[in-house]
Amino acid sequence: MRHKIKAKAQEIAQNPNTQKALRSMKPQKNFWGIGGVILFFIVPEIIAYMWGADITAYATNGLLSAPDFLEEKYYELLVMLFEEGMSYLNLAIGIALLVWLFF
Repeated sequence: MRHKIKAKAQEIAQNPNTQKALRSMKPQKNFWGIGGVILFFIVPEIIAYMWGADITAYATNGLLSAPDFLEEKYYELLVMLFEEGMSYLNLAIGIALLVWLFF
């Protein structure tokens, strides 16, 4: 069974369509490629690590007095994003993309 899975994984890895898909996913080595990875993967996790509890408290207080539907959903989104704190998975993905970018 292991041999079968290993053979299938090698077959998928050597497939030209898989290689094309990986090349299209790789960020470009320019300002926007590097900046996008940092802005969308690493910075939010740093913010969540440093100010996650404060943002969650602010949003929880805002939920108590939200006057309309959109503002209520905004506060709920903030609570959902920052109540767990930092996501090590997103941080690892961001670092992996940066390493992949330069190699």
